[in-house]
Amino acid sequence: QVQLVESGGGLVQAGGSLRLSCAASGRTFNIYTMGWFRQAPGKEREFVAFISWKSSAIAYTNSVKGRFTISRDNAKNTVYLQMNSLSLEDTAVYYCAANRDGLGYVSSEYDYWGQGTQVTVSS
Repeated sequence: QVQLVESGGGLVQAGGSLRLSCAASGRTFNIYTMGWFRQAPGKEREFVAFISWKSSAIAYTNSVKGRFTISRDNAKNTVYLQMNSLSLEDTAVYYCAANRDGLGYVSSEYDYWGQGTQVTVSS
């Protein structure tokens, strides 16, 4: 069992930055692929990024490439999402998730989810 708690969301102006954190409980955190997803009002939840347990595999959705960076610290049971050059289109609730069985771009492949943290980008 893994419990996930996101933090770091908030209100930021377009062009600004935020760093999201996701703290995990459970002794087996380091073997999970960790992902970030987001859901904007009226839209489906979408993949943002994932990172494998050794950080050897990382992937991003096209719209955030070059702006967002996912990382993890297994000693701290924490995964991060550094978000730079934020735009209005990045406004959403951001969720972290854990995947036991490999890499994944689809939310149904993830086994555990946090409650989400709101990111609002203003003009």
